[in-house]
Amino acid sequence: MLSSLSHHELLVFWAQLLTIYAAARIFGGIARRFGLPSVVGELSAGVFLGPTVFGSLWPSGFEWFLPDDEVQSALLLAVSWFSAAFLLVVAGFETDLALIRRLGRAAVLVTLGSLLVPLAGGLVIGSQIPEVFFGDEGTRLVFTLFIGVSVAVSALAVVAKILGDLGLMRRDVGQIAVAVGMANDLVGWMILGVIAGLAASGQVDAAAALGTIAGLVIFLGLALTLGQRGIDIGLRMVRRDGPNVNGALTVTIGAMLFFGVITQALGVEAVLGAFVAGVALTRSRYRQPESEHVIEGLTTVIFAPIFFATAGLRLDLGLLRGEALTWALLLLLVALVLKFGGSFLGAKAAGLTTREGMVLGASLNARGALEIIIATVGLSLGVFNETSFTMIVMIPLVTSLIASVGVRLLGRELEGTAAERERLAQEEAMSKNLVVRNGRLLIPSHGEPSSIVAAQIAHFVWPEDLAATIVGIDDGSASGNLELEAMQNVLFGREIDVQTASTDEAAENMVAESKLGYGVIAVGVDGELNDGSFVSPLVDELLAELHIPIVLVRGARNQEGRLPGIFARALVPVVGSQSSRSAQELAGNLSNRLGTEMVLSHVVASNRREAESSGTLLSRARAANNQIEADPEIAQRVLAQAAEHAQELHANYRTEVRFSISPADEIIRHATQSDSDLIVLGAELRRLEGRPFLGHNVEHVLKHAMQTVVVAITPDTRPS
Repeated sequence: MLSSLSHHELLVFWAQLLTIYAAARIFGGIARRFGLPSVVGELSAGVFLGPTVFGSLWPSGFEWFLPDDEVQSALLLAVSWFSAAFLLVVAGFETDLALIRRLGRAAVLVTLGSLLVPLAGGLVIGSQIPEVFFGDEGTRLVFTLFIGVSVAVSALAVVAKILGDLGLMRRDVGQIAVAVGMANDLVGWMILGVIAGLAASGQVDAAAALGTIAGLVIFLGLALTLGQRGIDIGLRMVRRDGPNVNGALTVTIGAMLFFGVITQALGVEAVLGAFVAGVALTRSRYRQPESEHVIEGLTTVIFAPIFFATAGLRLDLGLLRGEALTWALLLLLVALVLKFGGSFLGAKAAGLTTREGMVLGASLNARGALEIIIATVGLSLGVFNETSFTMIVMIPLVTSLIASVGVRLLGRELEGTAAERERLAQEEAMSKNLVVRNGRLLIPSHGEPSSIVAAQIAHFVWPEDLAATIVGIDDGSASGNLELEAMQNVLFGREIDVQTASTDEAAENMVAESKLGYGVIAVGVDGELNDGSFVSPLVDELLAELHIPIVLVRGARNQEGRLPGIFARALVPVVGSQSSRSAQELAGNLSNRLGTEMVLSHVVASNRREAESSGTLLSRARAANNQIEADPEIAQRVLAQAAEHAQELHANYRTEVRFSISPADEIIRHATQSDSDLIVLGAELRRLEGRPFLGHNVEHVLKHAMQTVVVAITPDTRPS
């Protein structure tokens, strides 16, 4: 039966939340004003509201605010743990298992160094601390083990928050730190289970310890296989009608709670399950980044401040006097120096730079909830008394503050390897792109050569780590499978999923499939466009339901064989619009990958009235000259902007201004004169009385150009 809380208990609870949240936000803002991560201020807010400051300045008010009541404490701690779960889910969102696997050797060596060196130091110090600091049930062995593990482990949540605040999560050192922090938490929970059993029973329960370890290993394996499939099914179901942020949030919270229940049942805290849930959610092909942004925002604004401020409430520096202060400072020194030294040695053994090793040593010095839990368990079992409890609780608070400052100072000029810089530059470019973004590729195929060209373009433009789905459209002929095999060969190196659909159901299936988390549809069309539709029945249907970009590839009319030659030169007309930028993204990434030369061309439209009044060459030349005099700077600005974008993409390019009465005809003429084998255009979809409309120039080039034409089509963002 649920028991009711009294009016006073509810009043105190709401007052606690209000005060803790307000103080955490204020102190966090002050920390940011001084260039420090917000976690520094949030932890400081807890210390200010705890017995050290608030309890000393206003004892009666502090007793009302934090009464010595089990129910009242449980309410606040439940909120704190719930907040920690969200913090760990967000950390999971930022964790890249593929990157960690590539950095595996470094992660293993840093884990060993960061755990074994401080553990040895903690055991030595623990063996020398006087018995006056033991609890009623404390023995030298158990007390020493508790001291050793509390000094050795790091806090994944705090490490992730510090790195996130400083923008280092996606750096190699950030991913190594997260992997090591996760390993620290796992080892810490396992050791805590063993020594807690030893303290309670007086002997080590080897069977229980092995059972916990085996359960965790099985859980991790099932969570990233069967659990991953369950998450994929849930996210797919909620977005079957298109993006559904609320549905994705439901799946996310459900997975967080479900995984948390399992890890708690295994004897490990639920927050570890929340972290694994975050990793699985971000690996799903059906993930919705918008829902992740919602959770990240809520965590930054609400849950993280409450969690860190609540952790700070436990510190009572008033108990640290005389001999207790001496041992507390010695423990703190061992925790700081040996954690830093062990992490640094592991990093150097893995071949990392000195600066990277120092950043890892500083970040992994952050402690948090696990250390506080170790101290709490030790206190509840009678291993610690109030003074030794405070000595241990001081370590995570002080080390986290020092770690925040240290990572900020050491991470300022962190260069990273050439491969890391290239990866970060690509990630930054992808975040700014309009079309070439993260997301699975969807490529339909009737078995025609143009679909192979579309697959080839998509393969060269989008990063290789993005998976692709090929939808083979069966028209009843026996040649389709061979063509799909050719497309798979073109997409070699990617994860590929092959599906089939009948011609009658192809459009409906493609529209439904496109709503399941794809980034782009790459579709090839025949060299001769169908007369009965705008492009083709399939493309017309896709355009009618367009909600993600479509890359339309019309194969060259003079192409011999199923595959075009290498794209040596691409003509990219630029006009300074968003759709024009989309075309530059495609061509720029193609150039970066293949060395294709981009010809960035801006066509200045001449005065039509003057030209039409006389068909002579003189009048046309005069019209062009008039246009040059009227807009001398606009063309240069447009091309300068395009050139800057090409440089960001590390593309090979040149610029050229052209003048013509008809921009569309000039684009075709320029492509021929420049020996371009590819024309890349951008278009924003419009609908005129139900008919898709890409613009007169785009449609003219698409219909009449001899070269391969690629059109990046983005949805209409204007209100209906």
